[in-house]
Amino acid sequence: MSKGIGRAAYKPVGVLLGVAAGTVAGAIFRQVWKMTAGDGEAPSATDEDRGWGEVLAAAALQGAIFAVVRAAVDRGGAVGVRRFTGRWPD
Repeated sequence: MSKGIGRAAYKPVGVLLGVAAGTVAGAIFRQVWKMTAGDGEAPSATDEDRGWGEVLAAAALQGAIFAVVRAAVDRGGAVGVRRFTGRWPD
């Protein structure tokens, strides 16, 4: 099997998994923010009523959760492609 087959097989899987990862990460972030901040809504960068610390803490938490979920989903997708094609996607 050529090297390009693993990559070609992973490309559509990677796109779908990326969308799913974003959705899952957003849901996890909202739950974690609700539990830690006691507030239902995380602040946006332009929220006038929130301080710098709260806005930056929310952004850092959201970024960390997204990165972990994305890495887990990408890794799982690559493992799945290897099982399906016999090759690790490049």
